[in-house]
Formats: sequence, C-alpha cells, structure tokens
Amino acid sequence: MTTHFITAEIDLQENPLKLKQEIETKLNQEGKPLRWAITSVDETKKQAKVEAIVTK
Repeated sequence: MTTHFITAEIDLQENPLKLKQEIETKLNQEGKPLRWAITSVDETKKQAKVEAIVTK
C-alpha cells in the first residue's frame, strides 16, 4: 500500500450533500481517500479545487 497526494477539480453543486458525494466518488477512482479538503473555489468557473491523500 502506498500513499499519493492528488488534486481534483470538482464542479460545484447546488446541494452541499451532492458536492460531498461528487468529491468522494472522484477520489475513490484514484484510491481509498485518507483525508481531503477543499482548498479553493473558482466562482467564475463554478469549480472547487480538492487536495487529498489516497492509498493504493
């Protein structure tokens, strides 16, 4: 098992619960997330930048 630092761009959702589900779905494609955080939001592009540590 190895850990990796990844970043992802996620489209903002109207419902915060859907945003959390979208983030977790995207991170699960890369491995098992240990922790993640939204580090910035671009309101013009309607995207959030997420940084995470995942294990593979």
